[in-house]
Amino acid sequence: MYQVISGRPLSEQNQLELTLGATTRRDALPRVPAPAAAGPSAFHAFAEIGEVIAATAGKLEKVRILSEYLRSLDREQLPIATRYLTGKAFAQSDPRTLQVGWAVIFRALLAATKIDDSELHRIASSHGDAGKTALEALEGRTVAQPFTLVQSKQLFDELQRARGPIAKTELLQARLAQLSAREGQYVIKILTGDLRIGLREGLVEEAIASTFAAPLDDVKEANMLLGDLGQAALLASTGALHEAELSLFRPIKCMLASPEPTADAIWQRFAEAAANAQVIYVEDKFDGIRAQLHRGAGRVEIFSRDLRRMTDQFPELAQRAEGFDAELILDGEIMAFEEGRKLTFFDLQKRLGRKSEGDDLFATASADVPVAFVAFDLLLLNGRSLLKTPLRERRELLRGVRLPEQFHLSKIFPAHSAEEIEEAFRLARGRWNEGLMVKDPASFYSPGRRGMFWFKLKKELATLDVVVVGAELGHGKRNHVLSDYTFAVRDDASDELLPIGKAYTGLTDVEIAELTEHFKQNTLVNHGRYREVKPDTVLEVAFDSVQPSTRHASGLALRFPRIKAIRRDKTVAGIDTLAYARKLAEPRRDTSAPRGRSS
Repeated sequence: MYQVISGRPLSEQNQLELTLGATTRRDALPRVPAPAAAGPSAFHAFAEIGEVIAATAGKLEKVRILSEYLRSLDREQLPIATRYLTGKAFAQSDPRTLQVGWAVIFRALLAATKIDDSELHRIASSHGDAGKTALEALEGRTVAQPFTLVQSKQLFDELQRARGPIAKTELLQARLAQLSAREGQYVIKILTGDLRIGLREGLVEEAIASTFAAPLDDVKEANMLLGDLGQAALLASTGALHEAELSLFRPIKCMLASPEPTADAIWQRFAEAAANAQVIYVEDKFDGIRAQLHRGAGRVEIFSRDLRRMTDQFPELAQRAEGFDAELILDGEIMAFEEGRKLTFFDLQKRLGRKSEGDDLFATASADVPVAFVAFDLLLLNGRSLLKTPLRERRELLRGVRLPEQFHLSKIFPAHSAEEIEEAFRLARGRWNEGLMVKDPASFYSPGRRGMFWFKLKKELATLDVVVVGAELGHGKRNHVLSDYTFAVRDDASDELLPIGKAYTGLTDVEIAELTEHFKQNTLVNHGRYREVKPDTVLEVAFDSVQPSTRHASGLALRFPRIKAIRRDKTVAGIDTLAYARKLAEPRRDTSAPRGRSS
């Protein structure tokens, strides 16, 4: 007899949320409000513009509306509103965090509206979205006062400086009580870091370029160098985009690699880009976290790939980095590393700790796991930006930098054919790495961009046939469907179903709608947003690796699980076993890691 293991929804690494575009016809769009940016209703005008953007399907129309709005703002308001349009209170390069979680927001809404606790819980459960919850809760329950963009910035600054949830709740409650429901909704949207109005940063960049007749590439480059779209907009407004430059302690976005499924596909890409391509660089794709290290005179900072400061998370690396004999910016990977061998990402997770309400992901270490920094690129050296320097020259300069203890240089190897790329991939997986990075030696460093210069080759380790034992409502535009699935394998010894992971990527909207109806009709226990369901739906799930873990009842955890297919041809009797999953978790014999200097 199969037994469903009950519990809270499982977490998953790097899950994506699909945002669906609006489908409203242009002739049915609401009238664009007069921005009134200079008046007391400036924040309300911003919120109304957000609603118009959300109801607009066409990209060009979105850009036109944004351009009209940005043109109405003065120099003080422009950078504030532009940052808000990315869903953030602060610039990406700004290390400050608000640390205002749902518990603070919930208590502030209760105090501002005098609404009943159970009623607010009902509203929140019906939406699954903090902004929509605020809109309904605040409607008709506040006395709106004038609220400018500058005042909104002051609010976020004060919330950031406030210490402790009580102080933050009091500040937020006092302001919400004086806002209209729409304004409150957008304050909460910014606090949670996501406007959810179908607006990408790229569209805001296009609007800035259109508004100030500036080259789009110049706007993008300024944004990447500054890590501050608001400041980029301000420079564009005065024709000064050329003043943006790379500097220490102002992190930039990482250059990205385009995924390809095979070595042949990657070699063909290089052949198309450069007919005379004779050699390309390959290096292992490491199973750690991307990091950017800035070392200046008397100061070291480490930033995550999303530009958050995480120096305090790795104090030993920061201390060792003081041993560099140059001012520099390194791009690399932080890995769990002990006694000359690299450990797994799951070991590194113990070091990262857990994200809790209002906490930075990198706030507190939960285990003493040794780490190393593996450098694979050099972006700045002694005041000289290397972004427009070819990779082969950056690597040569990096080879000349003396590396302190706990720092390594990634090995790169030349490849001359698809066959050599495939062999390098096989060896990388044999070293228990994620896959392979393939780079053009002539490539410049393009922050935040994917292009035809860097590629990554990752092949699925295997797939598992699993059964869904839990279904949860999604978020944003999926908050009304059961789109997040907790799944299990079967234990041969006990015949129990043991959860091993959770995924919500890979299925179409039609498939999710079908599964939603099925799970609603086959719910065993309803916990509100999460339901234990009858174990009769089999999924084929792909992943990059499987490792021992105490987080799940199976004792295992999947790295980057994603749904490949609904296996309607299989029943729960045919799913994979815990023994098979454990076999996939067995370490491979070659655990060599980067060491010394290699080019």
